Amino acid sequence: MDLQSTYHEPVMLSECLEGLNIQPEGVYVDVTFGGGGHSRAILEKLTTGRLLVFDQDPDAAANAAEFKDDKRFTFIAANFRHLKRYLKLHKAEKVDGILADLGVSSHQINTPERGFSTRFDADLDMRMNPNIEKTAREVINSRSSAELQRILGMYGEVTNARTAAEAIFTSRHSTPIDTIAELKGILLKYAPKHRENKYFAQVFQALRIEVNDELAVLEEFLTQVPEVLNPGGRLVVMSYHSLEDRLVKNFILKGKFDGELEKDFYGNAIRPLSSVTRKPVEATPEEVARNPRARSAKLRIAEKI
Repeated sequence: MDLQSTYHEPVMLSECLEGLNIQPEGVYVDVTFGGGGHSRAILEKLTTGRLLVFDQDPDAAANAAEFKDDKRFTFIAANFRHLKRYLKLHKAEKVDGILADLGVSSHQINTPERGFSTRFDADLDMRMNPNIEKTAREVINSRSSAELQRILGMYGEVTNARTAAEAIFTSRHSTPIDTIAELKGILLKYAPKHRENKYFAQVFQALRIEVNDELAVLEEFLTQVPEVLNPGGRLVVMSYHSLEDRLVKNFILKGKFDGELEKDFYGNAIRPLSSVTRKPVEATPEEVARNPRARSAKLRIAEKI
């Protein structure tokens, strides 16, 4: 099977390109390369410019190998929480635009052994980078009931997080919980009737965020963005759930993740970015019909002041 074909159609492609405001000679970064859909379109708009891309998944590295353009294209096999370090290493300390398409790629979801999908049975894995040690299985079998409750409630917004956590905690004492089917079997009786799929999706989201440290990664990335963007440079971020979107929104509006907006002596807002769009951009009904992954996507665009 062609690896490329298992990746999703890039979400809101034209909106992302417009948001980046691409200059043909500029330097751009795609921190979530995946199947390379967005990157390919960015490269087409560059003449003497450069594109640097990040991805920690070895499958993405295989896609990047097809980009035969060493002069303009650089693949960085790393987590984008290390943005500044790797840009410096590749002599691109200042850039004109950064794109982040957060969430799991369709390829990761549709590869059963990766353990991201509720549709298949497989080991509880959920690692975006298969080389890290922490897996969903380890989280499920080693965390305290209180810690599991925190993960399910905070990251999955699971309403009966305490009940679910206690059920997991009790079950694993007789036998470890190793597979997706085993976890679903334990939690099925606590899932709301006729909404089981949504419930399991929330549980899986919570575990995936915990395994991959996703919210901390996003915060670390965002705090580095103002340092690497040129004045007038653009940040384009697409998120797929409210936890991510809230972090992105707050950082663009206030330059930090919580608290009030700080102002200088003259009452001017102190923040490194200004929002280009008043509200997040959402996919058109036509795109959602063609590509269901776009349904929950929220696109925010900001410019370095």
